Amino acid sequence: MLFGSSGIRQEFGPGLVLLALQVGAATASSAPCGVVGRDTRTTSELLEHAVIAGMVSAGAAVRRCGIAPTPTVAYATRDADAGCMITASHNPESYNGLKLLNPDGSAFACNQQVAVEDALAESHWVSWDEQGRISPIDAVGAHREAILDAVSLSRPVTAVLDCGNGAGSVITPDLLVEAGASVIELNCNTSGRFARPSEPLEANLPYIGDLVRKREAACAVIHDGDADRMMAFDDRGRYIDGDHLLMLFAKYLDCKRVVTTVDATMAIEEVAEVHRTPVGDSFVSEELLTWGDFGGEASGSWIFPSHSYCPDGVYAAALLCEIASEWSIAEELDRMPRYTLLRESYRVTSSREIMAAMGADDPTHGIRFDDDDGWYLIRASGTEPKIRITAEGRTPAKAKEMLDAGSTVFERARRAANRGVE
Repeated sequence: MLFGSSGIRQEFGPGLVLLALQVGAATASSAPCGVVGRDTRTTSELLEHAVIAGMVSAGAAVRRCGIAPTPTVAYATRDADAGCMITASHNPESYNGLKLLNPDGSAFACNQQVAVEDALAESHWVSWDEQGRISPIDAVGAHREAILDAVSLSRPVTAVLDCGNGAGSVITPDLLVEAGASVIELNCNTSGRFARPSEPLEANLPYIGDLVRKREAACAVIHDGDADRMMAFDDRGRYIDGDHLLMLFAKYLDCKRVVTTVDATMAIEEVAEVHRTPVGDSFVSEELLTWGDFGGEASGSWIFPSHSYCPDGVYAAALLCEIASEWSIAEELDRMPRYTLLRESYRVTSSREIMAAMGADDPTHGIRFDDDDGWYLIRASGTEPKIRITAEGRTPAKAKEMLDAGSTVFERARRAANRGVE
């Protein structure tokens, strides 16, 4: 399939441009009104034109957002039939891709993705007098107002904000100021080149903690390239891992039913009833349609069903500032359960064969082994040529034992897959 766990992503090239044109036309064949937006990458404007051309050639009316975060485009899609976001999210600038969105903000489900892929082989061209039309819209303004209506700071706070030169730059700085925060901005311009790796990992943000402490900030907010993700630092300048950010939001919102993924900490089950899905925000959104008050995954995707079924890093940024205006985030985190969670990844060229050798039905869903005191998960990345191993234990020794066990299973499967290739 063309679609991975978060839309279509590829290294930029002529094939992706042609695909964007075809996907636009295929999507428009069942969605006569579409919304299109893009991130800040230097290749995104070209792909935006290609998608819009495909939609218009199939007779669709297109609402053009220009540069906007994925959740902003998703929010604008509520009054349309489908949305398309041009982005490769947290991947390097050499990548780009497409995310297709439903009016409720959720990503296209598997059956919708299959329908689009099947439709790529067909012609959707309409005659000259049936061609579609294009109109610009202020998607950023509408999204900002919706968040300001939902979030309220009880006192002014200082927040560090790093948009990573991504699409969050066009909304989050002004939003947080309007909400009542004093914002220290880093990389909040749309240059098209990322001053740091886009993925909001602790290793990519070595300068944030000292800045939080030096400026006595109440928190720090970090976006990826399309601002569907939001990661954070507390008021002591400590990076908040995604598992504990999930628990922080659940506690603050008093959510009793939480949807998260199979690679999230088992500690969340001590603060809420939990349903787990395969890794990928689309699976979390799909589960939230029928069950749950809040959902997310440890990579930084947070979904608030009362607002949208799209992961909304912009909404999450404003909500974190609201929390910081009422609580010491550091003190709340210190009271939460915490187990040792370890992650490793291996760059491979035959992830599907390796996962099949382990007996996985779906490479990106992977396989998981549990016992009373820990677990490990082995799965293929849906966006990169990697296999990831995640392990957790109630003690550091148990976590290491589970990681070693997972690594052993992986190495055995890799040898078996290599023998099969030979």
